[in-house]
Amino acid sequence: MNHGRQRTLGRPARVHGRGLFHGNDVTLTLLPAPEYHGIVFQRVDLASRVLIPARVEYVVAAPRRTVLSRLGAEVETVEHVLAALAGMQVDNCIVQVTASECPNGDGSAQAFVEAIDSAGIVPQSALVTRLDVAESCSVCDESTGACWTARPTADDTLHIDYELLSPFPGCDRQALSLAITPSTFANELAKARTFVRESEVQSLRAVGLGRRTTPSDLIVFDTNGMPIQNALRYSDECVRHKILDCIGDFALGGARLSGNFSGQKTGHRHNHELIRQIRDSQLGQRRRTA
Repeated sequence: MNHGRQRTLGRPARVHGRGLFHGNDVTLTLLPAPEYHGIVFQRVDLASRVLIPARVEYVVAAPRRTVLSRLGAEVETVEHVLAALAGMQVDNCIVQVTASECPNGDGSAQAFVEAIDSAGIVPQSALVTRLDVAESCSVCDESTGACWTARPTADDTLHIDYELLSPFPGCDRQALSLAITPSTFANELAKARTFVRESEVQSLRAVGLGRRTTPSDLIVFDTNGMPIQNALRYSDECVRHKILDCIGDFALGGARLSGNFSGQKTGHRHNHELIRQIRDSQLGQRRRTA
């Protein structure tokens, strides 16, 4: 198996914007980091400047997004920047943010991919740390039909086969199968945007969320399944974004992931449960062979 070398950025890069849910203005800075550092967030707006590793043990429950917390500091909606870093195979990076939520951009990971490209990616000396699916496992919810299955692969590829079954027009049934590489991520997934129904936007605003968000910040579908004041980039943009989110959540395993993944109707919670199960299985195997 070809493990390859760890990679980091050639120089700092920044993304400016506002958060999708809270609407705060925020600057996110991607910084090079040494070997074995992994991806770590830092809230530079706080006096303590707490470091929050991008690992599943720091996940706290939150609807519609992935939130990390450590020592009283939180950083929200991390999945798109994590997807960009994992998809482009950046192993070591410090992600500094000036507010509690990462910038939304246009609802995709494209702004982060462009920042990574502008900084350049440089190889390091150490071998890549891997998280390989060693034995088949699954996370399923009979009440919703959500299900993930992960199986070993003969090489070091991450392959995702996903079926989206949404209960509303516009993205009611879509399926896509991809081997995830920097090329496929940048060309097939990075531009795919977050999607919601118009009624969901109204519900979020009723509880004080998304009040600065406009239809240009994501895809909002009307009752007929048409994007409001926007246009789709792909006919199957919704399932592409679901895979993008999965890649970001799977990055919380803290290593480059390989395996064959098949999923449908899942959310962030299921993604977290699956990657926790895979990582725990790997740790258990190491203990048994020690």
